[in-house]
Amino acid sequence: MANDASTVYDLVILGGGSGGYAAALRASQLGLDVALIEKNKLGGTCLHNGCIPTKALLHAGEIADAAREGSEFGVKSTFDGIDIAGVHKYKDGVISGLYKGLQGLVASRKITYVEGEGRLSSPTSVDVNGQRYTGRHVVLATGSVPRSLPGLTIDGDRIISSDHALVLDRVPKSAIVLGGGVIGVEFASVWKSFGADVTIVEGLPHLVPVEDENSSKLLERAFRKRGIAFSLGSFFQGAEYTADGVRVTLANGKTFEAEVLLVAIGRGPVSQGLGYEEAGVATDRGFVLVDEFCQTNVPTVSAVGDLIPTLQLAHVGFAEGILVAERLAGLKPVPIDYDGVPRVTYCHPEVASVGITEARAKELYGADQVVTLKYNLAGNGKSKILKTAGEIKLVRVRDGAVVGIHMVGDRVGEQVGEAQLIYNWEALPAEVAQLIHAHPTQNEALGEAHLALAGKPLHSHD
Repeated sequence: MANDASTVYDLVILGGGSGGYAAALRASQLGLDVALIEKNKLGGTCLHNGCIPTKALLHAGEIADAAREGSEFGVKSTFDGIDIAGVHKYKDGVISGLYKGLQGLVASRKITYVEGEGRLSSPTSVDVNGQRYTGRHVVLATGSVPRSLPGLTIDGDRIISSDHALVLDRVPKSAIVLGGGVIGVEFASVWKSFGADVTIVEGLPHLVPVEDENSSKLLERAFRKRGIAFSLGSFFQGAEYTADGVRVTLANGKTFEAEVLLVAIGRGPVSQGLGYEEAGVATDRGFVLVDEFCQTNVPTVSAVGDLIPTLQLAHVGFAEGILVAERLAGLKPVPIDYDGVPRVTYCHPEVASVGITEARAKELYGADQVVTLKYNLAGNGKSKILKTAGEIKLVRVRDGAVVGIHMVGDRVGEQVGEAQLIYNWEALPAEVAQLIHAHPTQNEALGEAHLALAGKPLHSHD
C-alpha cells in the first residue's frame, strides 16, 4: 500500500452521504483540513436512493390523484395514466440539480474529494484506490442498505428492494409491500396513486409502528378509504414465484399474491469487511457503537448517520456530522436530543411528529400525570379547502410542557417546524395559545389545539 505521507489531514471521512458530507462541510468551514471518501455518488442514500427520489414520486402521485379528483373542485380533468419514463425524467432532474449543487459546494470548500471504495486501515487512516489517507481523526459514515430476511432473496425481478422500486420501468398491476414502516407506506401510497393494487403486510399490530398509536389508527383509516389493503399482526413466513407473480405466506397461514413483492423491512448498517473490527471499533449487530458525542470506543474514530443505532433519518445524520466536526474543532457542541427530532412520513395523508408518544410519556411520568388533547382537522379551514382529514394530538405533562405533537393529514409535514420549537423550547400550552396563527392555514390548527389544551378552546362544542 503506497503511503502518501505528505499530508496528514485533520479529518478523514469515509462515506459521502448526509452525515459524511455535513461533517466535511462544517469541518472545512471551521478551518480543518478534510479528505472525504465516497465509493458511489456524493449525497449518498438520501439524495440518490431515498428521501429525494421517493418524495418526487410521491409528488407525481399527488398530481395523478389531483387529475382524477378534479371534478370534486369543479375542474374538468381526467387521469389518462402514468408515463413512467416521464416520471423518472422529472425525478432524475430533481436529483441531478441537487447533486450538481452539492458537488459545487464540496469543491468550493477545498475538501479533498476521493472517489473509491475506502477501508479503515488503522485508527487514523483509510486506504482507497491503493493510496493511504491519514488523519488525526477518522469519521465513519458508511450508511445503510435495504435489509432482507433469512430465506428471502431480493432478486430485483419480482422480489425487489426500495432501490429497485425507484427505477422500476413500469407501474406494477399489483404489489405486496412487506413492512408497514416509513418506506413501506410511502411506496404503497405512490403505487396506489399510480393505479396499482397494493397490500401491505406488517407483523406488528399497526402501520408506522414507532408513531403514536392514534397516528397509526388514523393512517390505517385513511388507507382503508383509499383502497390500500393491509394485514397486521402476523409475520412473514415465506415467498415463492407463481406463474406470473409472487405468493407470500404469513405465519398465520394467510397468503397473498401479486405481480411484485417489495421488501421494505428497514435498512441495515454497512460495516462488514471495512476494517472496523480490526481497528478495535466496537459494533453491535453491524451498528457502530458511539457515545452521545458520536465518539466510538477508539479515541480517534467517530461515526455518524445510519451506521450508528440512532434514528435513520437524513437530517439526523446531518446533525451528527456537524456535531462531530464542531467537537473536533474544539467547540463545545450539545448532544442531540433524539426525541426532539422531527419525523415525517410523506405518504398520502402525511404523518408527522416530534417528541414522545402518549405510551412513552406514561412510562416516563406516570399515567395520571399525562394529559392529551386531539384536535380534528375537520374544524380547520385550510384542511377543508384541501379536502384532507386527520388530527393533531398533543401530549402534555400535567400542568407542564407539551412533550409530544403527533399529526396526520395532507401537508402536515410542513407544520412540524413549529411543532419542534414547541417541544424543544418546552413550551407551555398557554404560551403557544398566546401566539397569533395565520388564517386560513393548517398551522392555525396547531394554535387552536394549544388554545384548547390551555383551557380556552375557541371552536369546541363542549
